[in-house]
Amino acid sequence: MRAIGYKAAGPVSDKFALVEFQAELPSLGPRDLLVEVRGVSVNPVDVKVRTKAQPENGTRILGFDAAGTVKKIGAEVSHFKVGDDVFYAGDITRQGSNAEFQAVDEQIVGRKPQNLGFAEAAGMPLTAITAWELLFDSLGVRQREGQGDAILIVGGAGGVGSILIQLAKKLTGLTVIATASRPDTIAWVKQLGADRVINHRMPLDEEIASLGISPRYVAALTQTETHFDAIVKLIKPRGHIALIDDPKTLDIVNLKQKALSVSWEFMFTRSMFQTADIEVQHKLLNRLAELLEDGTLVSTVNQHGGVLNVENLQFAHELQASGNAIGKTVLDGFA
Repeated sequence: MRAIGYKAAGPVSDKFALVEFQAELPSLGPRDLLVEVRGVSVNPVDVKVRTKAQPENGTRILGFDAAGTVKKIGAEVSHFKVGDDVFYAGDITRQGSNAEFQAVDEQIVGRKPQNLGFAEAAGMPLTAITAWELLFDSLGVRQREGQGDAILIVGGAGGVGSILIQLAKKLTGLTVIATASRPDTIAWVKQLGADRVINHRMPLDEEIASLGISPRYVAALTQTETHFDAIVKLIKPRGHIALIDDPKTLDIVNLKQKALSVSWEFMFTRSMFQTADIEVQHKLLNRLAELLEDGTLVSTVNQHGGVLNVENLQFAHELQASGNAIGKTVLDGFA
């Protein structure tokens, strides 16, 4: 099968960064699906892995989000059959979706939303799972509750922020405050439902003070090291901070006086460690499909990069690494 991978960690401009090659069809475990990949998206994790992690066996296939059609099933598969259209975010410990076919555990796969094409559907799983787990698992917000409280979403126009704004606005009673700094990103987060917008290029505690709102929850999605001291100042006592990025250091001593909680969200944890509740992600994606089909949520795809090839994938990686991407960037499968 055709696949695109990288042979050595480094910048995307390196000649070994993204190369097309012929790979063997993946073998299936008892609960695996063999999916013909018809749409993919690019996430920050693609850039991080390609930049920092040396491939263990010559060439690693990247790509975590995908949508496609089931072509073969393992002996113990119970949720899907051959011919079903599906979407998923994959498993960071296995070969990725930048290929004609991919093997994936059915327990982290959902049915593709009927109102979205394959590429657009592929733009949703990783960020939606991250946002859902951050909001309802890490922060512990209950659906339909939160009246009188607020959430601050740092980096509201990114992939995770774009779906988190919608989940918080549509499924909870929280006031949603998002950060954005450019006219296009400000318009984007407002369109998705943010009640208030502040500028993350300014001190966040001062920006929040100007609103007269003290959030109980903070989703620190980007530049957490830069904003952490201000977040501790602006958040309510007994509040909760959840983050997804990778600060080199994080001094949490100052959290004591306010009795603050802090936690990380990493949506690959369940698949990496085969947790007892791994199937939660299957159910979550099916619920996401319903919410997209009934219009409660809208697609966060903002850039379609064409068919899957080295040139188009390189562009998508460069855009993601630039820090200027809004929403999600997707591609069709191989032509």
